[in-house]
Amino acid sequence: MTLPSIQRLEPGESLRARVERTLSTAIISGELAPGTLLTVPTLAEQFAVSATPVREAMLDLEKRGFVEPVRNKGFRVTAVSDDLLHDIVEIRLLLEPPAMARLAEAFPADRLEELRAQADAIVTGARAGDLAAYLLADRRFHLELTALLGNDTLVETIAELRARTRLVGLVSLLETSMLDVSAAEHHRLLDHLAAGDADAAGELMRHHIRHAVGWWAGKPEAAEGE
Repeated sequence: MTLPSIQRLEPGESLRARVERTLSTAIISGELAPGTLLTVPTLAEQFAVSATPVREAMLDLEKRGFVEPVRNKGFRVTAVSDDLLHDIVEIRLLLEPPAMARLAEAFPADRLEELRAQADAIVTGARAGDLAAYLLADRRFHLELTALLGNDTLVETIAELRARTRLVGLVSLLETSMLDVSAAEHHRLLDHLAAGDADAAGELMRHHIRHAVGWWAGKPEAAEGE
Protein backbone atom coordinates (compact mmCIF):
# COMPACT_ATOMS: atom_id res chain seq x y z
CA MET A 1 0.00 0.00 0.00
CA THR A 2 1.31 3.46 -0.93
CA LEU A 3 0.13 6.17 1.43
CA PRO A 4 -0.57 9.69 0.15
CA SER A 5 1.92 12.46 0.90
CA ILE A 6 0.70 14.82 3.59
CA GLN A 7 -0.69 18.05 2.16
CA ARG A 8 0.62 21.48 3.09
CA LEU A 9 -1.01 23.39 5.92
CA GLU A 10 -3.74 25.79 4.91
CA PRO A 11 -3.92 29.17 6.73
CA GLY A 12 -5.27 28.66 10.24
CA GLU A 13 -5.35 24.87 9.86
CA SER A 14 -4.29 22.54 12.67
CA LEU A 15 -2.03 19.53 12.16
CA ARG A 16 -4.97 17.27 13.03
CA ALA A 17 -7.06 18.93 10.32
CA ARG A 18 -4.24 18.60 7.78
CA VAL A 19 -3.88 14.86 8.43
CA GLU A 20 -7.67 14.43 8.23
CA ARG A 21 -7.82 16.41 4.97
CA THR A 22 -4.99 14.38 3.43
CA LEU A 23 -6.57 11.05 4.30
CA SER A 24 -10.13 12.08 3.44
CA THR A 25 -8.98 13.29 0.02
CA ALA A 26 -7.30 9.94 -0.61
CA ILE A 27 -10.40 8.04 0.52
CA ILE A 28 -12.83 10.24 -1.42
CA SER A 29 -10.84 9.87 -4.64
CA GLY A 30 -10.30 6.13 -4.29
CA GLU A 31 -6.53 6.45 -3.83
CA LEU A 32 -7.09 4.61 -0.53
CA ALA A 33 -9.49 1.87 -1.61
CA PRO A 34 -12.25 0.39 0.55
CA GLY A 35 -10.83 -2.36 2.75
CA THR A 36 -7.43 -0.68 3.14
CA LEU A 37 -6.12 -1.09 6.69
CA LEU A 38 -4.58 2.01 8.25
CA THR A 39 -2.59 2.11 11.49
CA VAL A 40 -1.80 5.15 13.58
CA PRO A 41 1.95 4.36 14.01
CA THR A 42 2.43 3.80 10.26
CA LEU A 43 0.60 7.01 9.36
CA ALA A 44 2.49 9.00 11.99
CA GLU A 45 5.80 7.77 10.59
CA GLN A 46 4.73 8.41 6.99
CA PHE A 47 3.59 11.96 7.77
CA ALA A 48 6.48 12.66 10.18
CA VAL A 49 4.12 13.76 12.96
CA SER A 50 3.26 12.44 16.42
CA ALA A 51 0.57 9.84 16.92
CA THR A 52 -1.85 12.29 18.58
CA PRO A 53 -3.00 14.30 15.54
CA VAL A 54 -3.21 11.09 13.50
CA ARG A 55 -5.36 9.36 16.12
CA GLU A 56 -7.63 12.41 16.38
CA ALA A 57 -7.91 12.60 12.58
CA MET A 58 -8.88 8.92 12.39
CA LEU A 59 -11.65 9.49 14.95
CA ASP A 60 -12.92 12.38 12.80
CA LEU A 61 -12.94 10.11 9.75
CA GLU A 62 -14.77 7.44 11.73
CA LYS A 63 -17.52 9.95 12.55
CA ARG A 64 -17.85 10.69 8.82
CA GLY A 65 -18.19 6.98 8.11
CA PHE A 66 -14.97 6.86 6.08
CA VAL A 67 -13.20 4.35 8.33
CA GLU A 68 -14.17 1.79 10.96
CA PRO A 69 -12.06 0.56 13.89
CA VAL A 70 -10.51 -2.90 13.71
CA ARG A 71 -9.73 -4.32 17.15
CA ASN A 72 -6.00 -4.36 17.92
CA LYS A 73 -5.13 -3.46 14.32
CA GLY A 74 -6.17 0.06 13.42
CA PHE A 75 -8.82 1.39 11.07
CA ARG A 76 -10.22 0.02 7.82
CA VAL A 77 -11.45 2.22 4.98
CA THR A 78 -15.16 1.51 4.66
CA ALA A 79 -16.89 0.37 1.49
CA VAL A 80 -19.02 2.86 -0.39
CA SER A 81 -22.76 2.36 0.04
CA ASP A 82 -24.53 2.90 -3.29
CA ASP A 83 -27.75 3.69 -1.44
CA LEU A 84 -26.11 6.35 0.71
CA LEU A 85 -24.29 7.86 -2.26
CA HIS A 86 -27.53 8.09 -4.23
CA ASP A 87 -29.30 9.66 -1.24
CA ILE A 88 -26.58 12.31 -0.90
CA VAL A 89 -26.62 13.04 -4.63
CA GLU A 90 -30.43 13.32 -4.58
CA ILE A 91 -30.25 15.95 -1.82
CA ARG A 92 -27.51 17.84 -3.65
CA LEU A 93 -29.65 17.87 -6.80
CA LEU A 94 -32.45 19.46 -4.80
CA LEU A 95 -30.15 22.21 -3.53
CA GLU A 96 -27.29 23.06 -5.86
CA PRO A 97 -28.89 23.41 -9.33
CA PRO A 98 -31.61 25.79 -8.07
CA ALA A 99 -28.92 27.73 -6.20
CA MET A 100 -26.90 28.21 -9.38
CA ALA A 101 -30.03 29.16 -11.34
CA ARG A 102 -30.80 31.80 -8.73
CA LEU A 103 -27.21 33.06 -8.75
CA ALA A 104 -27.36 33.52 -12.54
CA GLU A 105 -30.10 36.07 -12.01
CA ALA A 106 -27.80 38.32 -9.98
CA PHE A 107 -24.24 37.22 -10.68
CA PRO A 108 -21.62 39.78 -9.53
CA ALA A 109 -19.53 40.55 -12.62
CA ASP A 110 -16.68 41.89 -10.47
CA ARG A 111 -16.06 38.35 -9.10
CA LEU A 112 -15.76 36.68 -12.50
CA GLU A 113 -11.99 37.06 -12.93
CA GLU A 114 -11.31 35.62 -9.47
CA LEU A 115 -13.63 32.68 -10.07
CA ARG A 116 -12.06 32.06 -13.49
CA ALA A 117 -8.72 31.66 -11.72
CA GLN A 118 -10.26 29.10 -9.38
CA ALA A 119 -11.73 27.21 -12.32
CA ASP A 120 -8.26 27.28 -13.92
CA ALA A 121 -6.87 25.66 -10.76
CA ILE A 122 -9.38 22.81 -11.12
CA VAL A 123 -8.40 22.29 -14.76
CA THR A 124 -4.70 22.39 -13.86
CA GLY A 125 -5.19 19.79 -11.10
CA ALA A 126 -7.00 17.51 -13.54
CA ARG A 127 -4.35 17.84 -16.25
CA ALA A 128 -1.55 17.22 -13.76
CA GLY A 129 -3.30 14.19 -12.29
CA ASP A 130 -3.11 15.87 -8.87
CA LEU A 131 -6.33 14.70 -7.24
CA ALA A 132 -5.64 16.53 -3.97
CA ALA A 133 -5.27 19.85 -5.80
CA TYR A 134 -8.28 19.06 -8.00
CA LEU A 135 -10.59 18.28 -5.07
CA LEU A 136 -9.42 21.23 -2.97
CA ALA A 137 -9.90 23.70 -5.83
CA ASP A 138 -13.25 22.12 -6.72
CA ARG A 139 -14.54 22.45 -3.16
CA ARG A 140 -13.45 26.09 -2.89
CA PHE A 141 -14.99 26.98 -6.24
CA HIS A 142 -18.42 25.54 -5.55
CA LEU A 143 -18.66 26.79 -1.97
CA GLU A 144 -17.58 30.30 -2.92
CA LEU A 145 -20.16 30.38 -5.70
CA THR A 146 -22.84 29.27 -3.23
CA ALA A 147 -21.65 31.85 -0.69
CA LEU A 148 -22.49 34.61 -3.18
CA LEU A 149 -26.16 33.94 -2.41
CA GLY A 150 -25.61 35.14 1.16
CA ASN A 151 -27.11 32.08 2.86
CA ASP A 152 -24.58 30.67 5.33
CA THR A 153 -26.79 27.73 6.25
CA LEU A 154 -26.99 26.68 2.60
CA VAL A 155 -23.21 26.87 2.29
CA GLU A 156 -22.72 24.77 5.43
CA THR A 157 -25.27 22.18 4.29
CA ILE A 158 -23.71 21.80 0.85
CA ALA A 159 -20.22 21.67 2.38
CA GLU A 160 -21.31 18.80 4.64
CA LEU A 161 -22.94 16.90 1.77
CA ARG A 162 -19.86 17.34 -0.42
CA ALA A 163 -17.63 16.16 2.45
CA ARG A 164 -19.64 12.93 2.64
CA THR A 165 -19.67 12.27 -1.12
CA ARG A 166 -17.30 9.44 -2.03
CA LEU A 167 -15.78 9.61 -5.52
CA VAL A 168 -13.82 6.37 -5.60
CA GLY A 169 -13.69 6.31 -9.38
CA LEU A 170 -11.63 9.49 -9.62
CA VAL A 171 -8.29 7.71 -9.41
CA SER A 172 -9.26 5.51 -12.38
CA LEU A 173 -10.01 8.63 -14.47
CA LEU A 174 -6.35 9.67 -14.45
CA GLU A 175 -5.73 7.45 -17.48
CA THR A 176 -8.66 8.95 -19.43
CA SER A 177 -9.86 12.35 -20.64
CA MET A 178 -12.97 12.27 -18.46
CA LEU A 179 -11.44 14.18 -15.55
CA ASP A 180 -10.46 16.96 -17.97
CA VAL A 181 -14.01 17.02 -19.35
CA SER A 182 -15.59 17.37 -15.92
CA ALA A 183 -13.01 20.01 -14.94
CA ALA A 184 -13.87 22.10 -18.00
CA GLU A 185 -17.51 22.18 -16.88
CA HIS A 186 -16.57 24.73 -14.21
CA HIS A 187 -15.71 27.28 -16.88
CA ARG A 188 -18.93 26.48 -18.71
CA LEU A 189 -20.86 27.07 -15.51
CA LEU A 190 -19.22 30.49 -15.18
CA ASP A 191 -20.15 31.25 -18.78
CA HIS A 192 -23.82 30.59 -18.00
CA LEU A 193 -23.71 32.56 -14.75
CA ALA A 194 -22.03 35.56 -16.39
CA ALA A 195 -24.59 35.46 -19.21
CA GLY A 196 -27.45 35.40 -16.73
CA ASP A 197 -28.75 32.12 -18.17
CA ALA A 198 -30.48 30.56 -15.16
CA ASP A 199 -31.84 27.53 -17.01
CA ALA A 200 -28.46 26.60 -18.49
CA ALA A 201 -26.66 27.12 -15.17
CA GLY A 202 -29.10 24.89 -13.33
CA GLU A 203 -29.03 22.18 -15.98
CA LEU A 204 -25.22 22.12 -16.13
CA MET A 205 -25.06 21.86 -12.34
CA ARG A 206 -27.44 18.88 -12.45
CA HIS A 207 -25.27 17.21 -15.10
CA HIS A 208 -22.12 17.95 -13.08
CA ILE A 209 -23.44 16.52 -9.81
CA ARG A 210 -24.63 13.34 -11.52
CA HIS A 211 -20.98 12.48 -12.23
CA ALA A 212 -20.90 11.42 -8.56
CA VAL A 213 -22.92 8.33 -9.47
CA GLY A 214 -21.28 8.00 -12.89
CA TRP A 215 -17.68 8.73 -13.88
CA TRP A 216 -16.62 9.75 -10.39
CA ALA A 217 -18.00 6.48 -9.01
CA GLY A 218 -16.19 4.45 -11.66
CA LYS A 219 -19.37 3.82 -13.66
CA PRO A 220 -20.14 4.55 -17.33
CA GLU A 221 -22.13 7.58 -18.40
CA ALA A 222 -23.90 8.47 -21.61
CA ALA A 223 -22.41 11.42 -23.46
CA GLU A 224 -24.08 14.73 -22.66
CA GLY A 225 -27.22 15.16 -24.72
CA GLU A 226 -27.76 11.43 -25.32
